[in-house]
Amino acid sequence: MRVHIGTDHAGFETKNAIVEALRAKGYEVVDHGAHALDSQDDYPDFIIPTAQAVVADPGSLGVVLGGSGNGEVIAANKVPGIRAAVVYTLETASLARQHNDANVASLGARMQPEDVQIAIIETFLTTPFSGDSRHVRRIGLITAYEESR
Repeated sequence: MRVHIGTDHAGFETKNAIVEALRAKGYEVVDHGAHALDSQDDYPDFIIPTAQAVVADPGSLGVVLGGSGNGEVIAANKVPGIRAAVVYTLETASLARQHNDANVASLGARMQPEDVQIAIIETFLTTPFSGDSRHVRRIGLITAYEESR
């Protein structure tokens, strides 16, 4: 599976650890930056291209990181076709995939230790969408709204 990942300065070191861990587990990881630590960079410059890459690469998933993950989930969700969710536990990661067919996980690099974040991301990446009709219907309503704008 291909995983697109992006962050600003707040998640820079965590992103590098996640990229290394995912590659060690056999994931193909595309790193959309930041590629250098710059305390003045802006998360939309990295998050939007990461989200766009997920949309352009069917079957892939994305991971975006920031200090809290909140601004990043907002930015990612501005890209048509993205269903990004803030995930902060194994359960929220699993439910984001099972119920929402989320294609981007947003995490706060300052919120948990790296090993916990890696476990959360692995849960997100390995949990399939349930396909349950109520979830399909709800996603359809969101998609219809998005496409009507």
